[in-house]
Amino acid sequence: MQESKLKHYLLLHLIVFIWGFTAILGALISIDAIPLVFFRMGLASIFIAFYFLLRKKSFLVDKRALVKFLFTGIIIATHWIFFFKAIKVSNVSVALVTMSTGAFFTSLIEPIFFKRSIKSLEIILGLLVILGLYIIFNFESQYKLGIIYALISSFLGSLFAVLNGLFIKKHDANRISFYQLLFGTLFVAVYLFFNQSFSVAFFNLPKSDWIYLFILSSVCTAYAFIASVKVMKYLSPYTVMLTINLEPIYAIILALFIFGDKEKMNPEFYLGACIVLGVVLLNGIIKNKTTLKQKFLQKVKSKK
Repeated sequence: MQESKLKHYLLLHLIVFIWGFTAILGALISIDAIPLVFFRMGLASIFIAFYFLLRKKSFLVDKRALVKFLFTGIIIATHWIFFFKAIKVSNVSVALVTMSTGAFFTSLIEPIFFKRSIKSLEIILGLLVILGLYIIFNFESQYKLGIIYALISSFLGSLFAVLNGLFIKKHDANRISFYQLLFGTLFVAVYLFFNQSFSVAFFNLPKSDWIYLFILSSVCTAYAFIASVKVMKYLSPYTVMLTINLEPIYAIILALFIFGDKEKMNPEFYLGACIVLGVVLLNGIIKNKTTLKQKFLQKVKSKK
């Protein structure tokens, strides 16, 4: 049992490392953010379709679900476009630290959909996140556009996560992912078509770009998603949450090794980054303790 838990814990770290590597690949791929997202989502949806066929899984979902997946597919496509734009105009470190504001945005969006009040602690933690971002924004002014793009991406990613939190209660996670990727691809394809971007040259990418795109869509998107669904069945939400929060740290260390001086920032950046990442970790720990306390109280009540 302990050996199995360790195996899944190591797998979770591998998945988080893979997610962190997504930003590195975004910086290495030479094409712009919009075609990059088109190829990423298109190839990933093909890989997941093959997975369905191999496992003999059904593609069937009801019409209302398809409309929901269409809407969220557009959201995740736009989220990734702004994410890769942020990397292209700044660097991996700036984009990922700013993306860590997702927990703050989620604390604002979640009460709307789950019909609960915003907690005062979440507002305090949100203000600390803003302080960390202000320090980064003030001392790394050359990256302002990248920070703005990453904030938009972070907000859209949080909205996507909250909506998926509702969908997962009624639908299979793999089907959700497949249709969101498919509809996201079609959304970007329509934009590229009306923008007259499709041509022979559009698909004539450097060999290195095709290799990076293959890794990005297969390993970092299709595999990572399916594996993350599997591993969450064996580990506690607390363990999963703390490990996922290591993603920016993994990616920033990787970026320093791969891109060198381009990723080296002022000391003030790392101060701001520590505040943002520290708040994200603290938020997760507090929420997990609250969840465990509620579960304990429910068990006590049920025994009475």
